[in-house]
Amino acid sequence: MVKRFMMALLLLMLFAFPFRYDLLQQPFTKEASVHAVALRETAPAYASTTSSPKPKTPTSAGKTVFLTFDDGPSALTGKVLDILKKNNIRATFFVLGEQVKRYPELLQRIYDEGHAIGNHSYDHNYTELYSGFPAFWSQIKRTEAEVYGITGVRPQLVRAPGGTAGHFDDTYFRLMKLGGYVVTDWNVDSGDSKRRGVPAAEIVKGAETPVKSDRVVLLMHDGGGHDESVKALPQIIAYYKNKGYQFGVLSPDEDPVQFKVNDKARKLQRGAPSEAWVQSHVAGNSALFAGGKPLRLEVGPMETTLNPGEYLYEDGHYLVPARAVAERLGGTAVWEAKTQTAKVTLSAESVTALHFQIRTGLLTITEAGKNVSSVSTSVRMINDAVWVPVRDLFANAGYKRVTASETGEERRIKVM
Repeated sequence: MVKRFMMALLLLMLFAFPFRYDLLQQPFTKEASVHAVALRETAPAYASTTSSPKPKTPTSAGKTVFLTFDDGPSALTGKVLDILKKNNIRATFFVLGEQVKRYPELLQRIYDEGHAIGNHSYDHNYTELYSGFPAFWSQIKRTEAEVYGITGVRPQLVRAPGGTAGHFDDTYFRLMKLGGYVVTDWNVDSGDSKRRGVPAAEIVKGAETPVKSDRVVLLMHDGGGHDESVKALPQIIAYYKNKGYQFGVLSPDEDPVQFKVNDKARKLQRGAPSEAWVQSHVAGNSALFAGGKPLRLEVGPMETTLNPGEYLYEDGHYLVPARAVAERLGGTAVWEAKTQTAKVTLSAESVTALHFQIRTGLLTITEAGKNVSSVSTSVRMINDAVWVPVRDLFANAGYKRVTASETGEERRIKVM
């Protein structure tokens, strides 16, 4: 009787509580425990990647503090990362392009350890950045290229050097939004950059400034000369933990903290860039942050991938940036500013050159420097690059067959 009761009780327990069979296949070890915790953690770093879906960011429900660090990476950034890692905290780093170029290994570590990456211009030069929007845009794109070259992601978050107050007018805000970027300021300033050598105690006091919000976006710096900021960081973390805050990373999917345009910025009276400049530089840029399928280009024995935003699909036709495709296949693309013409070759050995003329939409094919033929094409300038139809590009370069296919995971063009 007792045995029957115990058997029935065991069966009831087994079927009443769901379990994962795969967890029974390996013993519970320290390594397995760490792996399970890692699977429960939020996905790493916001920095917009087009090759996979955007990672989920920590929830901002309840009281959340977002630690943000500007002006790095520098020799101090490793110490900041050590402190964050010790406390199991993620932060947001707004990086300078020139510093990324100097410390690529630190940018890689920021990304690998799951922190968010934002764009803070290339060299922090106020005079250039706020002389007019094209100069600001140029620095943002330059830094974006540096970050993308190391991590394969494009920072969608942008923080203006010195903040937007007094620097951004309506044109800056409008065109950054049109380009797909999310500009964010802060609502608590630690004061660590008010002057050189601000002591740690003063930085801590600034970081504890109360705000009427459950979302604290805290400004700090990890650039050179901010040793006291590193010294203050553990105490700042302890303060917010004791106050019941969780720590999050900024995301382009949430409303940013932004300063309003003030009279100082309006009085600068900077002219807006021409509509033609906006169309060729800014208008198509937001596609870089869109989701979608990658496009695989299979050209003979070679293959390269264009992520969503790096190609267009319109009315059943693919358009691609001529330089990017040519260089990935071992060819060249040269821009002739005087004639507004892009000269493209698809391999180092090829004697066939394609001349795409922006003004006329004419494609001229030459062999060994001699004109062979000319055809019309829908060439256009997007994001300061020449984009051309895939079929026109390869068919006129001597390839005999161009076929396209699509699956649930990718789009593919095969060129033979």
